[in-house]
Amino acid sequence: MSQTPRQQEIARALGVVPDLDPAAEAERRIAFLADYLTGAGASGYVLGISGGVDSTVAGKLAQLACERTGKRFTAMRLPHGVQADEDDARAALDFIGPDEVLTVDIKPAVEPLHAATTPTGGYTDRGQGDFVKGNIKARMRMVAQYAVAGRLGALVIGTDQAAEALMGFFTKHGDGAADVTPLAGLTKGQVKEVGSHLGAPDELVQKVPTADLEEDRPALPDETAYGVTYAEIDTYLTGGEVSEEARAIIEAAYDRTAHKRALPAAPVELG
Repeated sequence: MSQTPRQQEIARALGVVPDLDPAAEAERRIAFLADYLTGAGASGYVLGISGGVDSTVAGKLAQLACERTGKRFTAMRLPHGVQADEDDARAALDFIGPDEVLTVDIKPAVEPLHAATTPTGGYTDRGQGDFVKGNIKARMRMVAQYAVAGRLGALVIGTDQAAEALMGFFTKHGDGAADVTPLAGLTKGQVKEVGSHLGAPDELVQKVPTADLEEDRPALPDETAYGVTYAEIDTYLTGGEVSEEARAIIEAAYDRTAHKRALPAAPVELG
């Protein structure tokens, strides 16, 4: 089966470019970040570094843009207590070389908030409670980043890329909230290509992606949560053929999570 009109529509909506030159794309995005920063009159960028490829690549792009403009990049470590892959986060920071590193443990804020909003007797579905707490973690991390950005007069970087945007695999008003998203339009594979071009450590570029928000399912791979692989998602986005099963899962996820990519619903036309 050839590329469908729906594939074309979704790829266009997410700004996907099928054929990409990693070097040219890295330069284009660094220039964008530099120009946007200058135009906004901000002091620099802020980004939470998890140790995954997305935050590693976005962080390096931001650092290079800040160096180009004489501004400052603040990298934040935002563990919930002890992070299992802390070594990866440290390797990412070593590669990025941020102007400042600030660590904020979100656990003391997350735990009482989750406890205070948990129904008497707890959740009847333990998985739902774990999921809700995971979203609190993601939102608390963004609260911390905006608190620092507010103090510094800086802008917050988001790590959303086309594959996650397509699947709606981000927390609304959590990691989905940001001022700029330098990875927008890139497939997961293209993020890796740009990362490799920039010199990111191979162990971070090839690391199994995981949101790691749920405590009952720690380090759950993204692909397990999706039910399809990143290779299938990237193939779909770049106009290739995927199985009917993969197509159905991908398009259902896109439709189901449309609210995450839209402005809040209102009784008047906005935008």
